[in-house]
Order: sequence, then C-alpha cells, then structure tokens
Amino acid sequence: MKLKRPKLTPLLIALAVLALVCGVRALRLDFPERLERMTYDLRVRVASSFPTPAATNLAFVTIEESSIKAVQSGKFGYRFGLLWPRQVYGRMVDELAAQGAKAVGFDVLFGELRPDHASVRMADGIHFEESDDFFAEQLRRTGNVILAMTPELVPPQLFATNALALGDISTERDPDGILRRVKAFRDLRHWHPLIQKIADHPELAVNLTNVIFAPGKIILPQTGLTNSIEIPVDAENNFTLADFGVAKLPPGVAPTAKAFTDERVWHMGIQLAAQELKLDLAKSTVDLPGGKIILRGANGLERVIPVDADGYFLVDWRLTPNDPRLMRLSVENLLWQDHQRLLGQTNGLRDELRGKLVIVGSAVQSNDLTDRGATPLEHDTLLVSKHWNVANSVITGQFIRRTSNNETNAIIILLGLLTAVLTWELRAALASAATLLLITGYSAFTFFVFIKYELWLPLVAPVLGAILIEHISLVTYRVVFEEREQRRVKSVFSKIVSPDVVNELLGAEKLSLGGARREITVFFADVRGFTTFTDQLQEDIAEYVRTNNVDLALAEKYFEESARETLEIVNLYLAAVADAVKDHNGTLDKYIGDCVMAFWNAPTPNVQHAAVAVKAAIAAQRAIHQLNETRLAQNVAREADNRARIAASQPPKPLHVALQLGTGINTGTVTVGLMGSNQHILNYTVFGREVNLASRLEGVSGSGRIIISDTTYNHLLRHAPELAATCAELFPVQVKGIKSAVRIYEVPWK
Repeated sequence: MKLKRPKLTPLLIALAVLALVCGVRALRLDFPERLERMTYDLRVRVASSFPTPAATNLAFVTIEESSIKAVQSGKFGYRFGLLWPRQVYGRMVDELAAQGAKAVGFDVLFGELRPDHASVRMADGIHFEESDDFFAEQLRRTGNVILAMTPELVPPQLFATNALALGDISTERDPDGILRRVKAFRDLRHWHPLIQKIADHPELAVNLTNVIFAPGKIILPQTGLTNSIEIPVDAENNFTLADFGVAKLPPGVAPTAKAFTDERVWHMGIQLAAQELKLDLAKSTVDLPGGKIILRGANGLERVIPVDADGYFLVDWRLTPNDPRLMRLSVENLLWQDHQRLLGQTNGLRDELRGKLVIVGSAVQSNDLTDRGATPLEHDTLLVSKHWNVANSVITGQFIRRTSNNETNAIIILLGLLTAVLTWELRAALASAATLLLITGYSAFTFFVFIKYELWLPLVAPVLGAILIEHISLVTYRVVFEEREQRRVKSVFSKIVSPDVVNELLGAEKLSLGGARREITVFFADVRGFTTFTDQLQEDIAEYVRTNNVDLALAEKYFEESARETLEIVNLYLAAVADAVKDHNGTLDKYIGDCVMAFWNAPTPNVQHAAVAVKAAIAAQRAIHQLNETRLAQNVAREADNRARIAASQPPKPLHVALQLGTGINTGTVTVGLMGSNQHILNYTVFGREVNLASRLEGVSGSGRIIISDTTYNHLLRHAPELAATCAELFPVQVKGIKSAVRIYEVPWK
C-alpha cells in the first residue's frame, strides 16, 4: 500500500536517522564510545551502593611501607633492602601453607633467576641453599601457588614448573586510562630448546615475537637485518632434529620434534576461582564468536563468562581493597609468624588464612613497586583488586554483560521508531514532553537493569541518536511542513470563515481537505430586489444622458460612478450576510452574484450545525433589516444632496431602497473538499443533491423569509427544540431536480 506523501517523508527521515546512528556505531568512533563508557562508570558507582553477593574466603596480603622497613630492620632473622631476594617470598609461601591457605596468587613478577641473591641457611645451620632454589622448593612443596606472568615477562622454568599454575596479571586500560576489563586467557608459546637457543644467541638477533609461518617453513626474522633464518617444518610444525646438528639420537627418540607448544594461561582471578570450585580449565569451551567461555567443574558445575571477540570481559569492581568482606593483613604479619615457627615458638600463632584464596601484592605508594590506577568505581586504587573481583565473579557466577552489536542496534531501532511515532502523532509540545519522558524512563531502566541483572544496556547511541536526533529531525520537518501547510490553510480559509475557525484549523493535528463525505447544513441567502434596483439605476442614467445631451466622455464617467455605487451597495448587503455566517463559525463558500452560499460542519466539526446555521440566518435577516433602516434614514440627506447636484448639472444619486433577503437551508450528506489547483483557483466547497435542494429552497423563500427543509427541522428538534417550536410548517413544494414534494418550514426572525 502506497503511503501518503505527508507520512512517507517523516518515515524516510526516521529511517535515515536510524541508519546514520547504526552506521556511526559501525565505525567504532572513540568519542561516542568514550561517552558510553562514562555512563557505564556512573552505573557502576550507583550499583556499588546496593548489596551484592560476595565470596567469603578472599584475602589480600599486602606489601606495605611498614613491611619494607620491617625486613630492613632484621626483626625476622634476616636483613634486606628494598628489592627482596626470593627467599623472603619463599618464607611467605611457607607460612601461608602453614596457615592452611587454599590457594595463593602472587601479583609479583619473577622474571629471571637471581643467583646474586643471598643464600638461605638451612635448618641444620651448616648448609646453604640458593635463594631461587629455596623459593622453587617452597612452590613445589606447597603446590598451591599461582605465579604471575604478562606477555612481556614469563617466570623462569625453575619457578613455572614448580608452581601450581601461571596466572595472567596484565593491565590493559581503555583509551581514557580507566581499567574496565581484563583478558580471560592468553596463549603462551614455548619454543623448542633448540629454536630458543637460536633466539638467545646474541649475534643472531632473532625475535620470536615476529615469527612468520609460511607453507613448509617457519621464518625467524633477524632484528635490524634484512636476513632471516628459515626452519623447514611439516604440516604439523614438526622440524627434523638433524637439521640442527643432532646426529645421534637415543633409542626410542623420534627424529622430529614440535617447533613449539602453546600453553593457555588464564587470568589470575580465574585461576584462583578454579581452585575454589575445582574447575578443570583444560576442559573449558572457548567460543569467542559466540561471546562466551564456559568453565566446567565437578558435578556438572558451569560458569559462563561473557566475553567479546578478543576474549575480554568486564570486571565487577564492587570489592574494593578496603571492603570489609575482604580479609586484609600485611606481609610482616606472615613473616613474623614464620620466624616464630622457625624458632619453635608456635604458641599464640593464628591461622587466619585457612581456606582462603590469597592474593599477595604491593600496596606501597611508589610507582616502581605497585600498580595503581583508575577503575569505574575509584579514580585511584590498587589495580591488584582486579584479581579478587574476577575470582569473586567466577565463584558467585555473576558477570557484567554488555549487549551485543545486534542487540544494541535492535534497541536503537525500537526506541527510534517509538520516538518517531510519538513525535509525529502528538502535538509538538506534547511530543517533546513524551520524548523527555522516554529518555528519562529508558535511562532509569538502564540503571535498574545494571543494578539488578548486571546488564550494560547502551545509553548514548539510543538517547542521543535514536531519540534526540530522531525527535529533533522530525520536529524540524514538522515545523517546516506544518508552517507551509498552515499558510496554505490560512490563505484558503481566512476570508471565508471566522478567525476562531481559522485558529482551530491551524491547531488541528489532523486536517483532511481532500474529498470526503460529510453531513453538513447548507445555507443560501439571496438579496431580493437588487437586480431590479440595478436595472432601474442604469435606465435613469441613460435617460439623463439622452435628456441633457451629455457628451460621450462625461456619459462614460456617469456610468462608471453608477457601477461603483452599485457594487458598493451589493457588497454592503453581502458583507452583512457574510458577517453573520462568520459570527456563527460557518464556512463562507462563495458569492453567486447577489447570493451568499455557506455551510456548517466542515472543515471543523460542529454537532449542532443545523441549529447554528438557522441562527445565522436569523442574524442575517436582522442585520439586513437594520441596514435597511439605517439606509432609508439617510434618504433625507441624499435628497438635499441631489438638489445640489442637479443645480450643478450632475445626475442625481438614487435614493436608498429597502432590499430584502430570501434564505433557504437544508441539511444532508454531501461531498466536501478543495476544488481547483494551487496554480489556479482553489476553493473549499460542497456539492451534491442536498446542496441543490438548499438552493431551490432559497428560490421559493420569497423576500424576508427563511425556509428550511424537514431534515434541518428534525435537527432543530434534537439540538434546539425551543427554536423548532417557533417554526411553522408550510405546504410541501415541488422543486426542480427533486421528484417528490419537499416538506418545508418557515423560521420567524422578527
């Protein structure tokens, strides 16, 4: 079905705005996304005021300034400066195991072995052990320590092989410097020792991070050089050991080996939660295109992490470093208890960390020793808090989910269409109020959904784009379109209806000026005697010209003066009738010579159209009567003026005569609408049988009488019974164009 032009254009505008908003989103511009992130941060801060479930066994062991001073003082049996040797961390691990910690995650990077660190005196007091070996031994013995790694720094094999697992502690802030999300896992590549040996050779300058995989070979670029080293491999990236000079192999050793193996390293928080829930991370399902990672544990336990296409997910930052639900104690507390145990003084020692998931990290203010920054919840905080917040989300199964691209576009389209309907269907002021209410309601809904369900609904694109721009665009169109339409309506109706009706038309939300069927009351009023008066006036002028032998030029002047006076007279009477029509909110259709045609109930509705039309006819008769009295009273002065004109050899002016009004009114269903074209004559009129009948009733009305049809009379009985009671029924009349006789009534007006 083809839409009407006034509605097709706003529909196209609405669709264009929606396409623009979705297109801008597809460009992934930073500014809109920055605004969206700001609204997200606000939601996070508001949500922090509401209670939320939290794991009960999370703990934070902090390295404070007081911890550094305590180690420097030698109160624990050793004295070290700012950079502690690995044996200090080994003591921490030992004490955490003694207290029964379930798992320990170090937010401290151990990037290389340090043989220069002080050795550890063994329990026999005679033998010593390297600091790195001591730390590795504690890792192996306890079996519950997760070591930190980043893509740039991986613990040495001595530590990695003795630790429970590696945990990613990378910090990747958004462009505005705020940390909102973390990567669920990273794939750590371990190269074969022979290939790693090539990479470690200082003269070869091979960079394994820029390796190129080509069919049948692996290309190792040499930094700063145009040369490269090529290693032939098969389809499964196996290389031949003989290519590296390995001539003799022990029995049972294959002649080929994997060039590399990949190890999946999960985020530190996920690793900690896995120990609590007994998750088998090796059996996890990673579905990045589907936006989810499924972690599986015993007894069918599952945790679904919502991620983006790159494996990042949002951190729920509600557990701050000072949250009372998070156990917090300093490292010196652990080291003091460990020292007491070594001395055999175990009385009074506490095991506060039994069954806890412990994060060991720095809380000192120096940038070299701690990682501080902004989160949605706090402008400056310890970013180590991301680990226990991630662990808490996995344990409780509560994750912040952001709507997908398709879901966001669906919301934009839905709100945009709703805005378009409100803007187009309601009056401008009401539409703006409704739009403001829609913005307020949707904004409040996004906060509610985030607090209740931790769902990040889009706010900026729907509000600024789908609602505001949509509303402004359509309002602008309406202003341009409606002002043009109002000028057209005003030009058509300002001279044929009352100002009140014009204002009503201009304020109408919907106005149909096209052809339509409508019940109306039609009014015809003819000025009786005017034609006779005009003919007599012309004869009098002609007689004067003949009698007085007036020359042609002067005769033409007298005729012109007579014509002007004739027109003034008819306009005076017609204006009296037209004023009565307008005063009663009728629509003045046209002047037909000395006859006035008008109608009621179009274009603006009026239930009492018949009664109002009859009252207008009464008012018109009375106005004509008053006009006659006024004009007849002027004849005395006109006679005196004529004597002066005759004396001056000028033709006398005719004396005023009393003209009468014959009126016919009928009610019925007709066709109403604009006739003509914008380029030529445009008239809002009615036509049909009922119009013809009204014209015929005017013809039989005589002088000074109002004749109405029985249909109009029946309307009077319903809407103006007191007026109907004054009407007198006349004998039915036979009129031209109507087969049967018409019942008529006369309305008294004197």
